[in-house]
Amino acid sequence: MHIAYVVVTVLAVAATGFSGVAALAHFRPILPGMAAAGVPQSWLTFPIGTLKTAGAVGLLLGLLGVPLVGVAAAAGLVLFFACAVHTHLLARDHSAQFLLANGFLLLSGAAFALGLAGN
Repeated sequence: MHIAYVVVTVLAVAATGFSGVAALAHFRPILPGMAAAGVPQSWLTFPIGTLKTAGAVGLLLGLLGVPLVGVAAAAGLVLFFACAVHTHLLARDHSAQFLLANGFLLLSGAAFALGLAGN
């Protein structure tokens, strides 16, 4: 179980960390998907980029020996990405970013479940 937790969480850290930094940097390829979902560009720095990056850091802390922080970060990311999926659905946006949000939700959910199972 521990190996699965480490692998899934490392993937979640990498994916969510990249996504958070991309939002903070207003990375051009993500802008059309955000606009299609009705997300104002001003939200990319805070709350979106900040929360994703903080979640990735929390997952990393969980891997480095603070397991409750990792589980809490995973729970927060599950809530964040559930809201992201909901936002895309409300906007009837089924772009690549909608699919990515679903993937991030699954990764975060797996990290959460494996983190709980390991504690």
